[in-house]
Order: sequence, then C-alpha cells, then structure tokens
Amino acid sequence: MTLRQPSPRPRHPDLAGKTFLVCIGAAKCATSWLHAYLSDLPGCAPSPLKEVHFFDARHPAHCLGDPDALALARLKFHLDQPGDALENLRRRATFRASLDRAQMIQDETAYFGHFARLCGPETRCFADITPGYSAIGAAGFADIRDVAAHQGCHLRVLFIMRDPVARFWSQLRHLEQMAPDTRATRDWDRVRQMPALTARADYAGILTALDATFGAGEVLCLFYETLFTEATQRRLCDFIGVPFAPAEANARHNETTLKAPLPQAARTALAAQLAPQYAFCRDRFGTALPANWQGGRRRNL
Repeated sequence: MTLRQPSPRPRHPDLAGKTFLVCIGAAKCATSWLHAYLSDLPGCAPSPLKEVHFFDARHPAHCLGDPDALALARLKFHLDQPGDALENLRRRATFRASLDRAQMIQDETAYFGHFARLCGPETRCFADITPGYSAIGAAGFADIRDVAAHQGCHLRVLFIMRDPVARFWSQLRHLEQMAPDTRATRDWDRVRQMPALTARADYAGILTALDATFGAGEVLCLFYETLFTEATQRRLCDFIGVPFAPAEANARHNETTLKAPLPQAARTALAAQLAPQYAFCRDRFGTALPANWQGGRRRNL
C-alpha cells in the first residue's frame, strides 16, 4: 500500500558525522535484547520503534506482511488508548515514533527526520533495528548505503547469526504465535519453503550481498550464541563508537512463548535444507564459528 511520492532528500546537519547503525537481523537472534541494550547506552539513540520497517517497505519482495499497514495499525493503537490523545503523544515516545513512521508512507524524507528529532548534541549513534532488512537483497542494501551517504553519517551495518536450524525453528514458533492460522510448526514441511523465510535463512546470500555493497569496516557479523558476553558487547560498542557499558544480567526480551519442540523429522529436513549455510559459514568464519553449531543436531530446540 505504498503511497510515497518522489521528493528531494533534505540533509539534516545534526546527523552529519554521527554513526548510523542499521541492524539487519537475523530474526530470532536477540534483536529485541539488542534494542533494549542500545536504548540504555549513553550517547546511543535507537528508534523507539524496535522495528522501523522503512527499507523493507521500499523493497517488499520478501516481506512477512505489509510494513506500511503495520505502521498504520501501530498508530491506530496509540490513538485508541484512553486519555487525551495529544497528551499521550507528548508523553509516549513510541506514539511519537509511530506518527513519524506513518508519515514515511508518503514522505520518504520523514525517515531521517525521525532520527534528527531523536538526536541531541551528545548523541554519537542513532539506530534502526529491523530484522526484516536481512531479506531486502543487494538492491535494498545499496539503498541503505546511498541514503546514509546523502546524510553524511557514518554507516555501520550489524548482522547477527544463530545456528541455522535453531534460528529457523524459533522463527516458525514465533510466526505461529503471532498468526496461529499459519500453523507454522505443525505444517513445517510446507512453511519451511516459503520464499520470505528461506530468504531470511540464506546467510550465504546475505553475506555475499553485504560484501559487495559495503566497505571494509562498515559491517560487523556477530553470533547469537556469544552475544551476551562482555567481550562481544565491547566489540559492538567499539564498532558504533560509544563507551562500553555492561548489559543487564539475564535480561530477556520478546521471548517466544510457544514452546513447540522440534520433531526429529523437521530437524533432519531443516539440517539438509540449511546444509549450504553451515558449509558457507564454516568456510568464512573458521574457528570463530560457535562450537555448538552442529548442523542441526543440537538438543533442546
């Protein structure tokens, strides 16, 4: 339902020279935890919307749903809340951000206007954390690169990976939790072939496109399995240019509550389907690959 009209891109002087972090996923790799962590870091200003869905609305081939319809639904939710709507707008950062996102439907310049409103003189980094961006392909990544260059900010792209079978099954559980009619875990053999899901699972394709689009030092790849360690968090803070601060211990965010166990037949089928991803990552990351990536043979998924 995109209604955008071509419009000149204004430059926001307050964003020039700041770091612009775009976390492109992957889905079910603790990006909600990441959003909370960055929100607590001094000098970091992630969008109050954990998932802005701006670039996948512009490159929608593998969207799970309609990003712009979601934006309008978010805004309606806030408008329908008890109390005075204007007062709610003043007090609630997510309400203001939802209004900004709805404006992006017809005005692409509202995207960086949203971040310019969030940033102050002390802000070093602003961030968009939208796992759906992992599926926007090379053209989408080039779009991110080009709009960031126009703003004169320092682009940094973060991609978090997780054991492919574990991540895929977690996404199926989350999909069924959010939309029970999908029967994602019960009809796994059908659902696992959905192009929108296979695009998110294609680590090889995503990493190859990232390599072709961004320069040295602009992309950081991390692993879910080691994300919660101090060493990884220090590496992330160095990457985005903000002082390190420890994460809250044992914090969980957006955990999937549907605890459907992974059947052995699904484990075997997913391991075979995702075997090229394991092979690619072993070749690329070598000993840096988490030891418990076992080609889908892990337990307790």
